[in-house]
Amino acid sequence: MVLALILLLAVAAFVMAPLRHRPEPPDPGQARESQLAELEAQKEAKYREIRDTELDRATGKLSDDEFTRQDAELRNDALEILDQIDRTRKRDDKSEPV
Repeated sequence: MVLALILLLAVAAFVMAPLRHRPEPPDPGQARESQLAELEAQKEAKYREIRDTELDRATGKLSDDEFTRQDAELRNDALEILDQIDRTRKRDDKSEPV
């Protein structure tokens, strides 16, 4: 079930990528805000996947080994997204005049 959800999200992201792409945004600040909004959405989606995995373990759909592997992978992905959010915010802080 979780793998099907991940596959569905990957296919949706691939199909929607050309629609989200803008050649040159009119305002760099707006582009960063858009990037932050997308990263926040990715973070929330990853958190949902983590909760779904925990639920699957609690209901017996995943063995302890499967849960440990998937949980570690999902949490590493979430940490990468959080790092990207931090880097984007730091770039914003440096570009704004004091």
